[in-house]
Amino acid sequence: MYNNLVSPTSYKVGIYIRLSQEDSDKKYESDSESVVNQRNILTSYLKVNNYILTEEYIDDGYSGTNFDRPGFHKLIEDINNKKINMVIVKDLSRLGRDHVMTGYYIETFFPENEVRFISVMENYDSAKRQASNDSSTFIVACNDYYSKQNSYKIRDVLHSKKVAGDFIGSKPSYGYMRDPNDKGHLIPDPKVCDNVRNIFKWFGEGLNLKEIADRLNNLGIETPSTYKNTTRKIEKWNYDTVKSILQNRIYTGDMVQNKETKINYKSKKRIHLDEQNWIIVENTHEPLIDKETFFEINNKGRYTIPKTKTKREKRLLENLFICNECGNSLTINYRDSKDCWSINCNRFTRYSINNRCVSHYMLYNPLEELILKQVKNTLDKFMKELDIENLANEVYKRLNSEQSNNFKELDKLIEKRERCHKKLAIMYNDKLENKIEPYTYDLLKQTIDKEIEELNASIKKLENLKKEKIVYNTKLPDIVDRIKELLDLEHPTRELLLDVIDKIVIDKDRNIEIFYRFGIAKNDKLKNIN
Repeated sequence: MYNNLVSPTSYKVGIYIRLSQEDSDKKYESDSESVVNQRNILTSYLKVNNYILTEEYIDDGYSGTNFDRPGFHKLIEDINNKKINMVIVKDLSRLGRDHVMTGYYIETFFPENEVRFISVMENYDSAKRQASNDSSTFIVACNDYYSKQNSYKIRDVLHSKKVAGDFIGSKPSYGYMRDPNDKGHLIPDPKVCDNVRNIFKWFGEGLNLKEIADRLNNLGIETPSTYKNTTRKIEKWNYDTVKSILQNRIYTGDMVQNKETKINYKSKKRIHLDEQNWIIVENTHEPLIDKETFFEINNKGRYTIPKTKTKREKRLLENLFICNECGNSLTINYRDSKDCWSINCNRFTRYSINNRCVSHYMLYNPLEELILKQVKNTLDKFMKELDIENLANEVYKRLNSEQSNNFKELDKLIEKRERCHKKLAIMYNDKLENKIEPYTYDLLKQTIDKEIEELNASIKKLENLKKEKIVYNTKLPDIVDRIKELLDLEHPTRELLLDVIDKIVIDKDRNIEIFYRFGIAKNDKLKNIN
């Protein structure tokens, strides 16, 4: 391939175009870097050299510091499927600015897959022996260095703006808009700022978060994500949306920024920073709520936002209840106003207006009493009719049926792990033969090692299920002993109940079905207990 160039019409050509957000923000070079301009350069090159275009791949608004881009993923997929065997870019920086991975694709991946790679502006052509090719490594390294230094400069500028109290986010918090005369200054958004004021007002009047969300939905008010047209839209107000507004200090007129940051210039992952690292500048814009009310709500005043009681003792049947309609957990909560415990679908309580589920509200204490009575009756009958040998055979049949799919999945995971190990071995040999740089090898090995680690965890879980089936005949007498212990106690313990009950499913009509572990008894069904 490298010594004898084939006919241009023999190539299946894919052109790759990338424009990052940073490129579009640079007014002095945005025309030359635009998608339209890159396409014009590449199509002209195809015409001059008599190449026929097979596919066009575009990533508009994606950074070159990593390769997590949809257009590039499609290009790699088409190479693997032999749909294209030539890739042409305007310049090397369009392919990528990470010198390790860009070098890997140019020097290893493309040659191994018999793909001819051309960069027009640098006159790079992998199918030709020419001096201009030798400069590609230096150019790729310079592109990476440029991205790194540019990242440092941008961070320094943004940090200075944060310290000065200038808003540097992409979109202001709901209730505010950018000042048209000063982009770093916020002013109240006249269309929605009263909604924020009302949320604080209603909370102060005693409405809880769900009641406020319901009121906003009933009034037909758009959610913040819908109003601001964000990528991830939440169509209806809910508990969390209202809570986030009540906890946002920006509504007091203080600018709060630097709450999270990216790991480095090559990574998209963001990490949350401790509050001591936040940058807070007071009185930078007009407040929507006074500070006294805000801090009374968020500290220990009478309007304090309710917090979940995470350290309370669990109820006897807690974590066993499942919603029949949506599959979500039915949670148990204490109602201060009525001094009682209740149960309801967690999804309904947070998103009641948008019909994600329906109410399953019930008082917990009478429900617990009813279920315990039914469980004891069923287990008592089970003990009187107990036949260990027949029970063991029945359980084996059920386990065989339930776990057959798990064993098939186990074989697939083991086979996938073997492929990963083979891939590592091939890469290691390539490193020994200097076909791949040690640094590139280490980077790729980290990705495969992580995949193997995840596969091992899944394999171990399925293998444990397999062992559970094998040793069940030794467990059966123990379970019978636990049932006897449960029946002998006037007040059974939570641990004993978890040993025999798998789950309790409740539907919207308050019908209850109790599922027992290991199939030791048939499911109990209680019809409309209200």
